[in-house]
Amino acid sequence: MMDAAETLVILQARMSSSRLPNKVLMPILDKPMLAHQVARLSKIKTPHKLIIATSVQPSDDAIESLCQQLKVSCFRGSLDDVLARYFHAAQAFNQHNNVKNIVRVTGDCPLIDSEIIDQVIQLYVSTKVDYCSNCAPATLPDGLDVEVFSFSALAKAAKLAKKPSEREHVTPFIRNTPELFSTTNYYHQPDLSHYRWTVDEPRDFELVTKIYQALFDKNPYFSLEDITRLIQQHPELAMINQGIIRNEGLLKSERADKKADESL
Repeated sequence: MMDAAETLVILQARMSSSRLPNKVLMPILDKPMLAHQVARLSKIKTPHKLIIATSVQPSDDAIESLCQQLKVSCFRGSLDDVLARYFHAAQAFNQHNNVKNIVRVTGDCPLIDSEIIDQVIQLYVSTKVDYCSNCAPATLPDGLDVEVFSFSALAKAAKLAKKPSEREHVTPFIRNTPELFSTTNYYHQPDLSHYRWTVDEPRDFELVTKIYQALFDKNPYFSLEDITRLIQQHPELAMINQGIIRNEGLLKSERADKKADESL
């Protein structure tokens, strides 16, 4: 059994989203979206500690205030160098604990499923790799992504990663350097990766709100299966945000990598 001090769940969140500003605190059923996500993460069965990692920008004071209301630890670091923010958050917690494992989730995933997170953690532990995710490749809806990696892998990446995409998106350096890190991936059957349940655009928020309106009262911690069943019964829901590119932010950063290389 893992000790809670060994596993640190770091939820990254900021107010300055370019496509949907302030999205993490937009209300769903009169409660901030981020608060719903924190509640869902509280159902993770693996012993852990949760930290919300936001930036030092004044606009993110509102996130720190929400953390105080929810009694959740908050760490503030770099806005754009999210890899450094993650490492410094883990390092700060590690001053009084023995952090071995980091679980990465992002604040635009209010439908995240705690059971899936536990399964990815279990695969990471059983395979004894440096890094395990359910999104390389993805077989689950966009919005259920989770990554688990060792503190030592995070420290090494924070020291060695150079490209804009590696600094902004935390884990590309780990995934793309197999000579330094061992990796594995969680696969789900059936493949549900064609669904989009993350929140980057107004249409995404509309879909997620409708899902909460349909399912929350019956079970506030409704599952992947509950959402899938709802969409199968009401296929028009999936049409609301159809056609939005998955991982658009990462693709944008990779284009910045290419421009940086070309300017050398």
